[in-house]
Amino acid sequence: MTDTFTTKATYGQVFAVTQFRALFAGRLLGVMSDTLRSVALAVLVFSQTNSPLLTAMAFTVGFLPQAAGGLFLAAMADRFSPRTLITTGYTLQCAVGLLLAFGHLPVAVSLLLVAAVACLTPVTTGAAGRVLAEVLTGDTYVLGRSLSYLVAVAAQLVGMAAGGALIAWLGVERTMLVTAGTHLLALVISRLFLSRAEVVRAGGSIVRKTLRGNAALIAAPGVAKLIMVQCLPAAYLAAAGSLLIPYSAQRAFGPTETGLLLAAASVGMLIGDVVVGRAFAPAIRERLVLPLLLVMGAPTITLVLDLPYPAIAAVYVITGMGSAYLLGLQRRFLEAVPSDLQGQGFALLNTTTMTIQGVGPLVFGVFAEFLPVGFAIALTGVSSVITTLLLRDAIRPRTPG
Repeated sequence: MTDTFTTKATYGQVFAVTQFRALFAGRLLGVMSDTLRSVALAVLVFSQTNSPLLTAMAFTVGFLPQAAGGLFLAAMADRFSPRTLITTGYTLQCAVGLLLAFGHLPVAVSLLLVAAVACLTPVTTGAAGRVLAEVLTGDTYVLGRSLSYLVAVAAQLVGMAAGGALIAWLGVERTMLVTAGTHLLALVISRLFLSRAEVVRAGGSIVRKTLRGNAALIAAPGVAKLIMVQCLPAAYLAAAGSLLIPYSAQRAFGPTETGLLLAAASVGMLIGDVVVGRAFAPAIRERLVLPLLLVMGAPTITLVLDLPYPAIAAVYVITGMGSAYLLGLQRRFLEAVPSDLQGQGFALLNTTTMTIQGVGPLVFGVFAEFLPVGFAIALTGVSSVITTLLLRDAIRPRTPG
């Protein structure tokens, strides 16, 4: 472990970096706006079609298309200026918001538009990852990556919580206009405060370079396992959360109780990351990866029992706290990714995470069709623990060097 990674940093040091503040603000606005748009789009689709299936698609249409972007376009993250890619992404998102607000588009066209811009998300995420790696060093980088993750969680909470009230107050079209304005603000912040002096890397077909780069990343020592250990447990956690509505119905919980359960894991994530990030030195965080992964997976196994409501809420909060294990893997992943594929490495990680989080709820949703929902949720915990044990070689901290 290098000296810069062994010296504990503070969140104040991270926020002292202007470009990080710009990325942080842009991500907060962008994710909140994306979440708000998903809620508004679902309401719009349901009002036009009365179809639960199409309404569900409206919620998820921004996730699975990212797989296509990650597979075929991710090399753009290392070829072009990060500021150009990030501002272009916000420009397109703003344009989609305006079209949804004023275009009176058919449902299919609305879904296709959102899916199309989602394909570019891995590119902009990879570009942002490049900026973080360039402007933050040592433990400030680890905390910066953690804050980027936390802001996404917090922004999703705000977007979900505000979505229904905002739509009821403004209507769907004006809410879409709000999302366009929010993306425009993120665009302006990124344009003003991200550096203009990035190196542009050129040459060859984007698709060919992406495919070759992804192959090189998978072949690089440790990268594939580090991607899996960052993605699979998160997918199990997402699946456990996706089953809360039918589980709450089965247990006859009211809407307020269900809403609190839906927020419990995110609250745990915020607590876990802040506590582990502030209280423990970098070397200790790396040794905590395995215990935290077990904390993330094991509690949901108890839902095979009919636990009282407070215990269920505690299970989800504790499970969310376990997600702080990611703090102990940031250095390992940064060092494992070849320097000339840094942007694409972050794009591949984001693509895999989003894709698996989209698939995980579907897989365990099938189990819930044939088993009691509590058993299906418990299976997510069993799967998480088994995955942790199978990937323990990637989890085990290396000796300093």
